[in-house]
Amino acid sequence: MERESLDVDVLYVGAGSASLASAIALKRKLKAANKDITILVLEKAEEIGFHQLSGAVMDLRALRELEPEFDRLGFPHDGEVVEDEMRFFTEKSSQSFRGALLPPPLRNHGNRIVSIFKVVRWLKDLAEKEGVDVYPGFPADSVLEENGRVAGVRIRDMGIDKNGGHKSTFAPGMDIRAKITIFAEGTRGSLTKKLVAEKKLDAGRNPMTYGTGFKEIWEIKQDLKGKVIHTLGHPLTEGGQYGGGWVYGLPDHKLSIGFVIGLNYRDPRFDPHAAFNRWKSHPWMKSLLDGGTLVRYGAKTLPYGGYYAMPKMYGDGFLVIGDAAGFLNSARLKGIHLAMKSGMLAADTIYEALEKNDFSEKQLSIFNDAFEKSWAREELYEVRNFHQAFEGSFWWGMFKAGMITLSRGRMFGGRAHSTPDHEFYRKLRAGEDGNAPNNAIAFDDKLTFDKLKGAYYSGTMHDEDQPSHLKILDPNICATKCAEEYGNPCQRFCPAYVYEWDREKKRVNINFSNCVHCKTCDIADPYQIIDWTVPEGGGGPKYLDM
Repeated sequence: MERESLDVDVLYVGAGSASLASAIALKRKLKAANKDITILVLEKAEEIGFHQLSGAVMDLRALRELEPEFDRLGFPHDGEVVEDEMRFFTEKSSQSFRGALLPPPLRNHGNRIVSIFKVVRWLKDLAEKEGVDVYPGFPADSVLEENGRVAGVRIRDMGIDKNGGHKSTFAPGMDIRAKITIFAEGTRGSLTKKLVAEKKLDAGRNPMTYGTGFKEIWEIKQDLKGKVIHTLGHPLTEGGQYGGGWVYGLPDHKLSIGFVIGLNYRDPRFDPHAAFNRWKSHPWMKSLLDGGTLVRYGAKTLPYGGYYAMPKMYGDGFLVIGDAAGFLNSARLKGIHLAMKSGMLAADTIYEALEKNDFSEKQLSIFNDAFEKSWAREELYEVRNFHQAFEGSFWWGMFKAGMITLSRGRMFGGRAHSTPDHEFYRKLRAGEDGNAPNNAIAFDDKLTFDKLKGAYYSGTMHDEDQPSHLKILDPNICATKCAEEYGNPCQRFCPAYVYEWDREKKRVNINFSNCVHCKTCDIADPYQIIDWTVPEGGGGPKYLDM
């Protein structure tokens, strides 16, 4: 079929903090040199920011470099951190740690509590004022290549019904060609994943490992503005599970709460969403939330792998930045500043490539050289083995992580190897019910909510008359090996009740309209036969103020 084509100089796939910071920095450098270059940022969400989810307490280092006048220009935030605390939960009580007893990675004085939704919309406005084109509602479906070189992307076809037929609204996806394409799709981006595999960008690296994070916004009776509390312990001290929670005080009696769980747990019956709700039911959490109202819910994955799991970030015609490249400090649970810095380093690389009209792998390798000399590399290198320390035992992991923090990584200075998350599952034992979570909880719709209610509070919407963007490559495995060996863990690890095991028909039903775009299924499926792809433009969650 005939497709429209658009040629640009620089193309960013994904409109998050990494790509927008990069586009702003690049456009300013070009303006200073009186050069007119076309820069386009594509975003799959209906509006910029709708698919952005983070805690978030933001380190301002990269922002100060990008825009020193950020406060004068109305940078949106929910206040400066005024008090830090860590609490260790047992089943019925908790112990507080403050001051000198607070682990250094959890000290946040001077940082800002933010909504990443508002931050990226502010960055989008800055980018557009500089002359950058930002297009929401354009999901990139495939990579265009010419003679082995990335040459742009193809947008997903629109107006296809659930049976694959053309509706009256059918329109072929546009081909957008560029001299250089920057992939900034976030964690486990659908195009980046395929590019990494095709170009072997992960050769010699550790496998990237991940966590799934749950977040809710609440209106409560107390005023905790400016207070930041992190939690460890219950309900994740058994079974090799790793993770923790946060409580961030917002203005107007609002609270950001969240819980992150490493996806390298062993028991296939474990349900991360149930663990999140068990955490909320702890007496200390309950004292905060009782009488409050849930405002919004969301979930996303985080790249935990660290420095040794970061893929090669360049090749002929492309760069990879932000969460897509693993720019996250898992010890601090912070990545916005690192994502922005990766984008700014990419801007310098792109500028030089434009100057030389050379977009080869050799030329673009200066991106890696710049990263290795940057403070972003220094920060990531200090926690290079942090997540790997927790593979196996929570308590032994706590000790090793503490030593890594105190020695800035030197105590375990060698490279700690890791295992892909989906390989940690043990098989079901005799007598275990593979269709029931081992940590089930009764939801009360006041403090705890089931996955369908969560999907509702995420604002998720997809046109149901379209092919599912979630592909099971071999359904027969689901009905046989996965059901028998693991009890189809997709029905538990998904935070939005997308995967439903039909006992009578012995198949997995996919409720793709519930999908919150977290990518957990693409990561945690034990047979790696779930392929997360982009839905029709605009579909997905609406993470307003998240």
